Amino acid sequence: MKKSIEITEQDRSFMAEAVRLSAESVKKGGGPFGAVIVKDGKIIAGSSNSVTIDTDPTAHAEVNCIRKACLALGTFDLSGCVIYTSCEPCPMCLGAIYWAHLDRIYYANDRKDAGAIGFDDDFIYRELELPMSERTTPIVKMEGTEAMHVFRLWDEKTDKTEY
Repeated sequence: MKKSIEITEQDRSFMAEAVRLSAESVKKGGGPFGAVIVKDGKIIAGSSNSVTIDTDPTAHAEVNCIRKACLALGTFDLSGCVIYTSCEPCPMCLGAIYWAHLDRIYYANDRKDAGAIGFDDDFIYRELELPMSERTTPIVKMEGTEAMHVFRLWDEKTDKTEY
């Protein structure tokens, strides 16, 4: 059984900053999402959603924040860091959080709250539960490419940086 995590006043202050960034984003024409990444009790990066501002569908608050944190720390591995985000991460952001090796995720609004204002992240979560053949967007595996050769090159490379 997992141990319950106590939310501290410091956690609340970090979340308040993520929420502040989300409100600021709305005022600037971005989406209502904000995030901060914390290491050793200090905010090392903060960002908001800039999908419409940057014309980039991947410019979610969490992804933007991960990019800034990696630049600030000079690493692609954010182990030892925690993310505070104004909304439950969408599947893309959740994947990015796992790839970045963040230690913990705190969120405020959930995917149902986001759906109620027109952000249907829950649709993607439901799609991922379906077999590929039943998903809305067709997914087609192409055989006979050189892709496996490239994987072998990577596998045999002795001086690669693993991630």
